[in-house]
Amino acid sequence: MAEITAALVKELREMTGAGMMECKKALTEAEGDIEAAVDVLRTRGLAAVAKKAGRATNEGTVMALVAEDGKSGALVELNCETDFVGMNEKFKAYAEKIANAVLANKPADLDALKASEIEGETVEAVVTDAIHTLGENIQLSRFAYAAQADGAVASYIHGGGKIGVLVEFKLGDTAFATNDDFKKYGRDIAMQVAAASPVAATRGSVDPAVVEHEMNIYKAQAAESGKPENIQEKIATGRMEKFYKENCLTEQAYVKDPDQSVNQYTAAVAKKLGTTIEIVDFTRFMLGE
Repeated sequence: MAEITAALVKELREMTGAGMMECKKALTEAEGDIEAAVDVLRTRGLAAVAKKAGRATNEGTVMALVAEDGKSGALVELNCETDFVGMNEKFKAYAEKIANAVLANKPADLDALKASEIEGETVEAVVTDAIHTLGENIQLSRFAYAAQADGAVASYIHGGGKIGVLVEFKLGDTAFATNDDFKKYGRDIAMQVAAASPVAATRGSVDPAVVEHEMNIYKAQAAESGKPENIQEKIATGRMEKFYKENCLTEQAYVKDPDQSVNQYTAAVAKKLGTTIEIVDFTRFMLGE
């Protein structure tokens, strides 16, 4: 029997647009004969999938879910061809089902997610069913899984699925993960990420390469001023501080009350609840980016 290599599976996927697992099964049945495997896929009703596979998927939805205990969350981007289908409740139900698969299986990567099961079928089969049901090319493009055993995860969806956010927190008392006041605060912070698009949660988590790049620009700008070197350094440092305040989530002006920072809002909520809150990280998906 011919060896079913990853390269052969990839070639069949590119030829037909069918899912990875379906291609592997077809090649096994066809004993490695790629032309025969195409016929196998056609007889299984996947010819329609193949016809749609080359069509652009620029629309869709971003779906966010948080587990009942408030300690983990999932973010999924499912793409389709038209906004009409992207806003369809059936389409969104498929996206939600896939997000539930992320929560249940905690997959390591996209291939693992597609092979994982939810309600007795693989995620890849869920996507294939969506293609047949809705009549468009549908692609599962990416996902994120976030978990905080000693904290909480909050989510927010903007524009009916155009932007999705997960935010991770550490809490002094994890019982507050399901507290209504905390959940409102968590949604506010996730909304902040959607609206203000920070580059990192804190200044300490900004990519060092980004910091170096920005600082080099500010130093070059300061040098153009012709002022003494010690003054140039102060100018560059001042501009770097401005960068942090505009681009680090915790230091940004809070969008609902620009007179206070996100840090200040967080401290006020923590004091009210009688616990500690630390913003750890976030994930932000914009549809099609």
